[in-house]
Amino acid sequence: MAEPYKIVIGLEVHVQLLTKTKLFCSCPNKFGLPPNSAVCPVCLGLPGSLPVMNRQAFDLALKAALALNCQIASHADQKPGFTKWDRKNYYYPDLPKNYQISQYDLPFSHDGFLDINVHPDPKKGYTAKKVGIIRAHLEEDAGKNIHDESGRGGDTRVDLNRTGTPLLEIVSHPDMNSPEEAIAYLEEIRLMLRELGVSDCEMQEGSLRCDANVNVHIPKADEPKGYAATPLVEIKNLNSFRSVGRAITYEAKRQYEQFQKDPVGYRIDKLLKTTAGWDDPRGRTEVQRHKEEAADYRYFPEPDLVPVIVTKEQLDAVKATMGELPQAQRQRLQTQYGLSPSDAEVFVAKGRKTVAYLEEVAKIVGDGKAAANRISDLVFPALNERKEEIDEFPVTAAAYADFVKQTGSLNKQDRVDVFKIVLEKGVSVEDAKTAAGIKAVDESALRESAKAAIAANAKAVADFKAGKDSAKMAIVGFVMKNNKGAPNDVVRKLVDEELAKV
Repeated sequence: MAEPYKIVIGLEVHVQLLTKTKLFCSCPNKFGLPPNSAVCPVCLGLPGSLPVMNRQAFDLALKAALALNCQIASHADQKPGFTKWDRKNYYYPDLPKNYQISQYDLPFSHDGFLDINVHPDPKKGYTAKKVGIIRAHLEEDAGKNIHDESGRGGDTRVDLNRTGTPLLEIVSHPDMNSPEEAIAYLEEIRLMLRELGVSDCEMQEGSLRCDANVNVHIPKADEPKGYAATPLVEIKNLNSFRSVGRAITYEAKRQYEQFQKDPVGYRIDKLLKTTAGWDDPRGRTEVQRHKEEAADYRYFPEPDLVPVIVTKEQLDAVKATMGELPQAQRQRLQTQYGLSPSDAEVFVAKGRKTVAYLEEVAKIVGDGKAAANRISDLVFPALNERKEEIDEFPVTAAAYADFVKQTGSLNKQDRVDVFKIVLEKGVSVEDAKTAAGIKAVDESALRESAKAAIAANAKAVADFKAGKDSAKMAIVGFVMKNNKGAPNDVVRKLVDEELAKV
């Protein structure tokens, strides 16, 4: 049943960049170090310390912005390529300087978009949706507060290792209208940035975090826009896809119920935007404060960093390292190799190395769909069982293509048995067939076996003659059992021919 309101969602995604050192100092950018062991005067904000820009961080941010189809630092009132840094002033225990070096009015990228696939349909595949990107800008991360969650009112500890880590903030337009669309958007960003080597996007480690801006539109005929809108709520620091979906669902329902109680007062034009936290164990949002506006942060240009000019040569160099992006890759697998939308989605989601493996198998076998099916049937389960990545797998793409060609006539179980032997013992396909008890059977021997099966299954023959087509499978199964490795399609043809003579 459709909800009596429309959810409107914009996401602010924070991505830690995969650099060796922090954004403005040489401290290591590494997760899991002992608390406060990766700090220095710069990231501690000590007097007299000066920041120095990390060139790799800027190049990675550029790569991400180009993948998001953003315009790069091309404001009408500035020369193309000009971007600067700003101080965003606020106090928080894990922000030693009491300001964050960020970007305000001249971010290095803006006005992009990301195509996502949502709402899968078994017959039609996926629905494409374009989500607009307002801006993607570079800034330094804050530290981390570690709260005592025992319920006994213990201390809050501060770990400043994360302070100064290079952070890319990607701000979307409010173009998403369901938790599923929000999750699809996040999944696409994670896949793309991982493939580009921009970030490891490990949500459990905090290298991919999300703030969700949510409100609802309630249809009302007497409103100028045809609907009433509830006040915007920003849900902070969601760190799992499950939390994103649950928080958006809960908050939309809560806002609608609040509007029903107070349709005059609970409206976007009556109340300020608020910030809320997500209490995952209790499954609810908790309002924290009214949302600050830009003026509250007292932005001003960062005096210790020079502006950056992005040249065409620099952009061309970054573009040359990007390779094929996921959305284009999905489309190409469908058109070039005949994969279904769902199959293309699965292979692309597993990464470029898996797609390369598929393509090599498909080219040797000469059938992209068959290659995809055989990899899904045997390689993926083996990888899961062995806890390996595709580039660690002992059966190369060329060897697997040879396996597919040599076992094309076998039934599924026989293929599984043979592949298991190939994988465990490293023997040839022919030797694995022999070890599995599969022998070459000529057609004349199979025909005699079909005749014997018909003679031994009088009831199945009678049922088949009476119009029960499924009864034939008992005879086919009898032949297959006595002729391990026999081609299923050949057996069926011979059984049909012999039944016609009865």
